[in-house]
Amino acid sequence: MAQVRQLAAIMFTDIVGYTALMGDDEKKAFELLRKNRELQKPLVNQYNGRWIKEIGDGVLASFQTVTDAVGCGVKIQQACQSIPDLKLRIGIHLGEVVFENEDVFGDGVNIASRLQALAPVGGIYISESVFRNIDNQKDLETAFVKEEILKNVKHPVKIYELKKLDYYSSLTYGEPLPEKNRQTQKSVEKSIAVLPFVNMSNDPEQEYFSDGISEEIINSLVQRAELRVVGRTSSFSFKGKNDDLRTIGNKLSVANILEGSIRKAGNRVRITAQLIEVSTGFHLWSQKFDRELTDIFDVQDEISKSIVDQMMDEFTKRESHSTPKTQTRNIDAYNLYLKGRFYWSKRVGEDLKKSIQFYEEAINKDADYALAYAAMSDSYSLLCAYHTLSPDDSILKAKKIAQKAVSLDPALAEAYEAIGHVEMLYDWNWNKAKHYYEQAIQLNPGFATAHQRYGILLALFGRIEEALKSSMEALRLEPLSLIINTDVAIIYFIEKRYQQAIEKSLAVIDVDPKFGVALFIAGLSYEQLGNYDLAIEYLRRAWQAAYNNIGLGSLIHVLAKAGKEEESLTLFDELKQKAENVYISPYTFAIAHLGFNDIPTAMDLMEKAVETHSVWLVHLHMKSDPRLDPLRKEKRFQDLLVKMGL
Repeated sequence: MAQVRQLAAIMFTDIVGYTALMGDDEKKAFELLRKNRELQKPLVNQYNGRWIKEIGDGVLASFQTVTDAVGCGVKIQQACQSIPDLKLRIGIHLGEVVFENEDVFGDGVNIASRLQALAPVGGIYISESVFRNIDNQKDLETAFVKEEILKNVKHPVKIYELKKLDYYSSLTYGEPLPEKNRQTQKSVEKSIAVLPFVNMSNDPEQEYFSDGISEEIINSLVQRAELRVVGRTSSFSFKGKNDDLRTIGNKLSVANILEGSIRKAGNRVRITAQLIEVSTGFHLWSQKFDRELTDIFDVQDEISKSIVDQMMDEFTKRESHSTPKTQTRNIDAYNLYLKGRFYWSKRVGEDLKKSIQFYEEAINKDADYALAYAAMSDSYSLLCAYHTLSPDDSILKAKKIAQKAVSLDPALAEAYEAIGHVEMLYDWNWNKAKHYYEQAIQLNPGFATAHQRYGILLALFGRIEEALKSSMEALRLEPLSLIINTDVAIIYFIEKRYQQAIEKSLAVIDVDPKFGVALFIAGLSYEQLGNYDLAIEYLRRAWQAAYNNIGLGSLIHVLAKAGKEEESLTLFDELKQKAENVYISPYTFAIAHLGFNDIPTAMDLMEKAVETHSVWLVHLHMKSDPRLDPLRKEKRFQDLLVKMGL
């Protein structure tokens, strides 16, 4: 093969401490080398890289663009966090190299290798040439390290460090992806994210309508088995932002983005949609739709089918596709459903109650609107999970409503997932919950929430690897979902992997500093590591973010454990006063009493918590919650585990 000289981004990775490990335990060293190879190869492929060779425990790869090389390096370092013994240093340089016989030579290779050797454990050093290419990317943070003459390099090289690696990619890589889910370049091409359409109407109240159109297009596209469609939560995280489409595409790991706008005036609507190829920025397809609102459902079907046809024309030289079932033909019912979804997405108690009101009005307009029933069921379940309403006032209704949805549409995945959620959280019918989750996934493999909650169910029975696998599938579909990422942290907490639970929670908090559940899990994990100061800080923030009484009970517990008796007693009085007016689970009081080492009272309250089916017995897993350890020798406690089927 002739020599080919070209500009390329070179990445060099190396395992820290590998030589010493080889001397101590050769078998373990070879196993670590295998894990490193299995982790890196799919990511190099995903970022359009070329796997050149392995040099001992080092890996040499080249990329056509600096963005791909840096993105791959970040993903690799973050993915390494899930393999305790795998620590890497990475160096990246952009320069002229020579390719010959499947190998690469030149100063570019040498500089990348030297940068790698200087990089900190778990870090990435880049050269000035790389820095200049990414300096205009606002979502990347770098810091100048030093200027140094590298061995066998004629001129000094300015060295920069890529900072905050966990922030860039931890929302998509808490664990290495299972083999069948690793994205090759070919499969990434068949992927799309639908950004929230921009409301161009004069009336800001029509925001729910534009959001709803985007969501309905997602729901239509997700039925296509050929496509990987990023879920609503991740796509909508870019709402109101002016991020570059290539940056969005890289964050969501998609090759195509659909964006558009909606202008609604009176009974007419104009929808403009355009499909953009992320790698080039080219517009593959665009179209305007002017319609009367009475046929908006046909417009949705038309837009979705046009987009899919365009994409399939590129990928499979055009195939015919069936159109998914439309849930309602009543425009008033549909508008009310969209308003309900708008308030549901806020995930706050009073807004969840508003969402239920709109779903009820939608059902009054169309009594057969199965999707509205399923959505209402989920709102009631969340009201129970957030302890806004008692189980009797919320989750029992959720189950009945979800069963109604199934009776109306036996093929609706959302309805089966809603029933499964009740069976897990409240009824503790574990086999039934498993059946309903699997049914939902079978009906709609792209339904991230079903994978997410199925993962929690698997974790309850110690099937941690399967639980993480299910959670990673949910993250593949919804990479930026805060609650899905937090549920991964909960699985780590259940497994007593507290440091990983903290890392995952903090990655979520970096994105939303007021995300209460992540703050809560971070606080609980710090407590188990004996860092009471940080535990108090995060549990206090969790309580203040949502004023969730579960958080208040846990804050009282850790304050008492830390010897801050006066504040813990003051807050305990506040908790008791609250209980006179609002629902507070016996579980919350049990946790507080355990902080004061009041074992008999805590045991009595745990019996009441089981009797009333407190959902947090499942969320934090009664069988493994370390705060309950003082009760585990009690026969009454063991009887409760038997009663729950744990």
